Amino acid sequence: MKLIRYSANGTVAFGALDDDLVTPLGANLKPSGAAPVPLSSVRLLAPVTPSKIVAIGLNYADHAAEANRELPKEPMLFIKPSTAVIGPGDEIIYPRHTANLHYEGELAIVIGKPARNVALADARGYVLGYTCANDVTARDLQRRDVQFTRGKGFDTFAPLGPWIVTDIDPSDLAIQTRLNGIVRQDSRTSKLIFNCDYLISFISEVMTLLPGDVISTGTSAGVGPMRVGDTVEVEIEHIGCLRNTIAAPR
Repeated sequence: MKLIRYSANGTVAFGALDDDLVTPLGANLKPSGAAPVPLSSVRLLAPVTPSKIVAIGLNYADHAAEANRELPKEPMLFIKPSTAVIGPGDEIIYPRHTANLHYEGELAIVIGKPARNVALADARGYVLGYTCANDVTARDLQRRDVQFTRGKGFDTFAPLGPWIVTDIDPSDLAIQTRLNGIVRQDSRTSKLIFNCDYLISFISEVMTLLPGDVISTGTSAGVGPMRVGDTVEVEIEHIGCLRNTIAAPR
């Protein structure tokens, strides 16, 4: 099932997408009884509003190599704030503070129920679904600071979408990032150093994951700069394409 979050007639709601029809959902993501509406009549929003995004650094060997870093022995965690979240079609703002803004296409896990000290074998049961993410990064600030917070935490630096897919196996999906239609990153989730189930279990031993929280699982080789006016797309097999444009600061 594809779950969307959308606005229509001044109201924000969740829906189930089937072809080009949206079935409005109510409490517990069950059908509300309202009549389906065409997808073209609603505006897609970020499919979830997380309390936090837990992101993973250096989770593909080829990206570690291009960054001239050793492979991690355990997942390297950092947090992106909820205020960084935007949805499909929204603009990524190029901050005045950076001269080197990068894309990082990633598979994102969306948590479905509170998760604390989750056993590896039980991890999949805590997942609502999966979506596309772009871990937008001010690379010069990331390299300058000891922590990643500033370089990865600006408003608009966490595009998510276009929807959550609930019924796929994330272990071997094609994932591609395109900049202005040109392929820049091309990999598969089977190349993750630490897979999705392991990440859920590992992170849940550090912090409680709440419903709607997002784990951004890491990016592959090919990261690079974006400029004002560019269009960046993150497409994942069986999920869809997250598309955003880069805008000058306002």
